[in-house]
Formats: sequence, structure tokens, C-alpha cells
Amino acid sequence: MTKQLETNHILNWQKLDWQLLKQLCYIQAPSGDEGPMKQFILDYVEQHKHQWKVQPKIVHGEGFQDSIMLVFGEPRTAMFAHMDNIGFMTKYGTEIVKVGGPVAKHNYALVGEDEKGKFECEIDRHEESKHIHYKSCRKIKRGTYLNYKVDFRQSDEFVQSAYLDNRLGCWNALQVAKTLENGIIAFSTFEEHAGGAVGFMGRYIYEQHNVTQALISDITWVTDGVKHGKGVAISLKDRGVPRRSYVNKIVELAKESGIDYQIEIENSGGSDGLELQASPYPIDWCFIGAAEDNVHTPDEKVHKHDIVCMIEMYQYLMEKL
Repeated sequence: MTKQLETNHILNWQKLDWQLLKQLCYIQAPSGDEGPMKQFILDYVEQHKHQWKVQPKIVHGEGFQDSIMLVFGEPRTAMFAHMDNIGFMTKYGTEIVKVGGPVAKHNYALVGEDEKGKFECEIDRHEESKHIHYKSCRKIKRGTYLNYKVDFRQSDEFVQSAYLDNRLGCWNALQVAKTLENGIIAFSTFEEHAGGAVGFMGRYIYEQHNVTQALISDITWVTDGVKHGKGVAISLKDRGVPRRSYVNKIVELAKESGIDYQIEIENSGGSDGLELQASPYPIDWCFIGAAEDNVHTPDEKVHKHDIVCMIEMYQYLMEKL
């Protein structure tokens, strides 16, 4: 750990606001229905921004759908965190379809709300069938969103819950907001189901603030090359390929920081970075996030050391880039 980080070290995991992360995980905000997350974040920012080092300009509303941007000082870099989660939607009869890429195992518990009120049900899926159904004590209205029933728990080393992807990314952004002097925090939508918001957000940060570099605050997966407890993952490649000169700069800064990190190289997977790369704006991007087990299930699991490293790395990079 560098002397600067030792001096400013507030990230002993026991001092972090795990209750806020738990609250975020319990919010139901599947792709296309991010309104509840948007409102929670707006309320949180209004309540806490006076305690932050810099008061941000809050950008949302007409022309931004359910997305939010917090603009601090004179920004050079933007960090993106998507607010939506994977889920399901009722189809015809008792059939349900996926929203994004959730794992649909038999008897997984789901929750939702329709015009008759809140309900719980379970996935009814047999190996020989390609279709997914729900089993419930009552009929659920067609077009109703279903989300995993959340069971948030933590030990000395791990946090485990549904929707750590990407509530952890949003939580990380809110931790960074406390000390950020210059930068943009962008809370995006639709990431889990084809995307669509980052294009107009990229236009805003480029045209209004001339920002041409971004970090993607999201969660990746544990693999043969990325392990629990070894630090935050910096991705050189997933389904997208960020510009190497930009990624090299980030890796050099990561080395200087003294914060534990791992290099990730994958053949698949994606994030808000893909939308930035596909946009007409010359915005460099790099995915940086903690790795989880049990991806897209109700039991996503992340090591606390990697979470601490993720927050510290973003604080460092947002200052230095």
C-alpha cells in the first residue's frame, strides 16, 4: 500500500456500509424497470451529498430515461455502473421468459408484484423441457416481472446474495462519490438485456464535458485465471477489446497504487464498455471489477478483500487519470 493510500485508508471492510449494499440488493429493478433503483439512488444522493467532498450536479429526467449522472468539479473520467438486474417475465399460462441471462433452476424462489399485490413463486423446470414455468398458489398477470428472492448474508471473508451484479458496482460508485473531486458517475440502464442507454450518456459526457475516458464499475466472474481474494480484476479483453494504450496506462497506475489487482482476459462477456465502443464518440473504456462465483444465480459470492480493492482502485484511478 502506498503512503498516500495508508494515510487516507478508510476501507477496513468492517467500517464499510454493508447495510447500504444489502438495501440495494433487495431493490427489484430488472432491465426495463429500473425506476425503483433510480429513485433510491436519487434519494440517497440528496440525503448524503452534503457530507461529500464536492457537491455534484445531478443530471436526470427528460432525455435520459431512468439513467442518472453525477457530475463533480471539472471531470476528466467517467465511471459507469448499471442499475438493472437480470430476471424473468410471465408469458402465457404459467410460462416465463428470461430478462437477461439468469440461471433458471428448478425450485429457485422468485418474487414480484402485480395488480393483486406482492407474491412469491418458484421456478418449475424439468430437464427434458426447454420451457420455464412458475408454480404459485395463484395466477400471475401476463407481463409481470419476476426477480430472485434475495437472501443477503456475509461472513468474515465473503458477501453472498442475489444481484451483487451489479448492486456492488453501484455501491462502489456511491463510495467513490464521497471523496470524488473531479469526475462523472453514470448510473446506466438496460445493460443486462441488450443495452441502449450508454449511447446517449456517452454523447452527454463527450459533448458537454469533453470526457473521453471511462471505467466500467461492474462485476466479473471467478475463473482459472481470476481468483477470490487476490484483488480487483482489470480486464484486457472480454467480448470487447478496449484500446491497449489506455489499458496500459491503467495497469501502470494500478502498479503504482500498491492495490491488489488481477489481469483478466476472456473470450466472452460484456458490459457498458461495449456500448461505448460501438458509439460514435471516441471514449476509451476499461472494465474493472471484483470477481464472483455463482454468476447470475441467487447465490452470487464475492470476497470482501476484492471489494475493498475495487473501491480503492476506483478512488485512485478517478484521481490520477
